[in-house]
Formats: sequence, structure tokens, C-alpha cells
Amino acid sequence: MKTFYAKNENIERKWYVVDLKDRTLGHVSVEIANILRGKNKPTYTPGVDTGDFVIVINADKIKLSGNKWNNKKYYFHSKYVGHMKTFTATELINRRPELMVRKAITGMLPKNKLSRKVLKKLKIYASETHPHVAQNPEVLELNTK
Repeated sequence: MKTFYAKNENIERKWYVVDLKDRTLGHVSVEIANILRGKNKPTYTPGVDTGDFVIVINADKIKLSGNKWNNKKYYFHSKYVGHMKTFTATELINRRPELMVRKAITGMLPKNKLSRKVLKKLKIYASETHPHVAQNPEVLELNTK
């Protein structure tokens, strides 16, 4: 029996829409990261981008468990001395909710060139509307709450 190795010209990509309204950030991020990498397909190959496109809507209506709204910190540094900025989850969701979801999904991907390519297939929007109607995305129902 031969080992299957996916090639870029044989990969079929779909578009999915995920609604984050009243969903827990960590649980949803795991499933989105797996779809982006293609781990939900039988043709998954670790060194090849076999994943699908994911459109995330309602990023501003995400939930966090426990007291993470006040205790969870996000750090940003501009590489200059003394320029580190710290935000709580509440401040970040009010400023840029897309960034909060992107950081959660990025943390669940491997740190290599392939993950940077995979992240280009992730589209995040804070509201209900998105400009990707022409791609005919399917609504994806995730198992988690």
C-alpha cells in the first residue's frame, strides 16, 4: 500500500461561515484551527496546506469563561524599549474584537511558514455581514457551545 501525499493541484477548498454569537472563544478556536489546517479531511497531509477558508462573523459577541474578561491580558510590543502595551480582554473586545479571535486561533496553529499561509484563509468580521457572498459559503455548525 502506498502512502498518500496531497498535492496543491488536487486540493478542493470550500468556504465556511462560523457564527461566534454566544460561543466560548477557546472551544471555537480549536475547531476553526483544525478546519484551516485541513485536519477534518481524510486527505490531510501535515506539510501541505489542505485546509478550507473560514469566515468568522459576530466576533464582538464572543464569550469567555470564568473571570477572564478582567484577568486575561493581551500584550503588544513595538520592539522599542518601553513600548509594551497591555490590554485586558474587555478593552480589546471594545477596541478590536477581530484581533482577539485572531490571536486565539493563531496560538493554536504551529509556528512555521505553513501556518502563516494558512492564516491568510481566515476572514474575521465583528458584525453579521461579510463581503464573501460570491464564494457561496456553507454555514458550519460546530459541536461546542
